[in-house]
Amino acid sequence: MKAAIVQKAGQVPVYEDFETPVQSTNESLVHVSAAAISQVVKSRTSGTHYSSDNQFPFVVGIDGVGRLDDGRRVYFVLPRAPYGSMAEIAPVRSERCIPLPDELDDVTAAAIANPGMSSWAAYKERAKLKPGEAVLINGATGTSGRLAVQIAKYLGAGKIIATGRNTDSLKALERLGADVTISLTQDKPNLEEAFKDQFASGVDVVLDYLWGESAESLLISAAKVAKDAKSIRFVQIGAISGGDIKLPGAVLRSSAITLMGSGIGSIPLDRLFNATAELLRAAVPGGFEIATTIAPLSDVETAWPLDNSNRRTVFKIGSQA
Repeated sequence: MKAAIVQKAGQVPVYEDFETPVQSTNESLVHVSAAAISQVVKSRTSGTHYSSDNQFPFVVGIDGVGRLDDGRRVYFVLPRAPYGSMAEIAPVRSERCIPLPDELDDVTAAAIANPGMSSWAAYKERAKLKPGEAVLINGATGTSGRLAVQIAKYLGAGKIIATGRNTDSLKALERLGADVTISLTQDKPNLEEAFKDQFASGVDVVLDYLWGESAESLLISAAKVAKDAKSIRFVQIGAISGGDIKLPGAVLRSSAITLMGSGIGSIPLDRLFNATAELLRAAVPGGFEIATTIAPLSDVETAWPLDNSNRRTVFKIGSQA
C-alpha cells in the first residue's frame, strides 16, 4: 500500500510503498480517506514527543477518518505501530474507532478531532469546567486555541479571555466568543498588569498552550491578586514557547492554584476516546470553525514543511484523493 513514511528521526515523511497490514484479533482495518497534520504528529515524527518510541521506519499519523469493511464511516486513533493514519489502510483496535455523525464531513472531522479534543478533554476531564465559570486561554490564536475559545463558549463558560501574539487573529477571536483579548507582544510589566486585572476579577480555569515566559507571568500574577483561597485550575497542554519555566515555590504556597497537565498519560485512553466522540458529535451543532488546507497524500513531502498554526493540513487518501 501507499503511505507517508519516516525513515529516520527529523526527516520529512516520504510517499512510498509500505507493507499492507494484516488484521489481528480485536482489530479493524480502516480504509483511510483523510488524515491531518497536528503538533503531536510533528513531534512524534521528529522523535521528540514524550509518547514517541523512536522505532523507525514507521507510517506517520496518529488519527484519521475512513471506512470499515462493512462501510461504516469512523474516526480512528492510535493505529498499531509501525502503522499510522497517513496510509491507504490502518490497523486499529476496534474500540478506537468512533462512528461519525452523517452531517460531519471527512475533512472537517480529521482536522478538528485532535486540536479540539485537547481542550474538550482539558475542560471536561481535568478542569471539570462548570457553566458560568471564567476561562483564560493562553495561546488562543493557533488552531487548538481558536477551538478552545469556541468549545468554552459551547460548554457554557461565563467569560472567555484569550491571549496571543497576532493582533488580527486576536481580533477575530471576538467573533468566535472571546470577551477579552490580551496581546502577548506588550512589555512584561504591562502584560502582568493585564493578567492581574483579569485574575482580580476572577478566573476559574486556565488552559495553557504555550508554557514558557507567559505561563510564568500568568501563575505569578494569579498568586499576587487572586482572592484568598480562590480556586484556579491551571491546565498545561502545550509548550510552544518553551519546555521549562521558573516558578517560585511561594506561588503555590500563597494561592489555591491547582497545576495539572492534560494529554496522553494524564487521562485514561478510554476517557480520551469518549471525549473525542463527544467533541465530534458537538462539532456541527456547535458550529465549530476550523481552517483547512487540503492536499493529496502523494504531496506529503512538499506539503509537510508548509503546514502552520493558522490552517490545518488535511491529506486526502485512497479513492478520496
